[in-house]
Amino acid sequence: MEWITSDGLVDYQTAVEFMENRAAQIAVGTADECIWLVEHPPLYTAGTSAKPEDLTDPDRFEVHTSKRGGQYTYHGPGQRVVYVMLDVGKRGRDVRKFVKQLETWVIAALAEFNVRGEIREGRVGVWVERDDKPLTATGAKTEDKIAAIGIRLRKWVSFHGISINVEPDLDHFSGIVPCGISEHGVTSLVDLGLPVTMDDVDLALRRTFDQVFSSQAAL
Repeated sequence: MEWITSDGLVDYQTAVEFMENRAAQIAVGTADECIWLVEHPPLYTAGTSAKPEDLTDPDRFEVHTSKRGGQYTYHGPGQRVVYVMLDVGKRGRDVRKFVKQLETWVIAALAEFNVRGEIREGRVGVWVERDDKPLTATGAKTEDKIAAIGIRLRKWVSFHGISINVEPDLDHFSGIVPCGISEHGVTSLVDLGLPVTMDDVDLALRRTFDQVFSSQAAL
């Protein structure tokens, strides 16, 4: 397993080209699996299920068509993007299990900061309940999204992956309907009042990876 952390802002198309090449190499056994930690300049990506009407401000940032699953999402400075190039074929060929492992990994990393991340049926990503916000019209707690997940498999090797909001400009999400969900908001670790750095998040991801992907705990 190779871990790569890129400094500065990585061009999105450059990242896609790297992932596709690396995934092809992993598939034929000429390269190791890879976790790549990056930040991008402000941009929107449209997944394979994106609806045109969910791009509400098309002139705000560059918009990239993506081969990952899911709908529209935002990437930008202050957001840790985690590209996962893993051999799912050797990990059981179970896509649902693999996605669950990614969700469990994010939740475990957030728990390092005493943040309780949760998943919701029918809503992609990882969510947090906001005790500091008013209840919704139905009397339920407000829930905001803190992480998004969108992957693609080619020859049973994954690419694309996860984005975790550390300290992005949350207003930048207002140019889209994030993941097609309009009734809930977005948050970040810093928005939750935690003075967390990108390095802190990277360490948490490294610490929790093996306990999720090398154990039976996530099955």
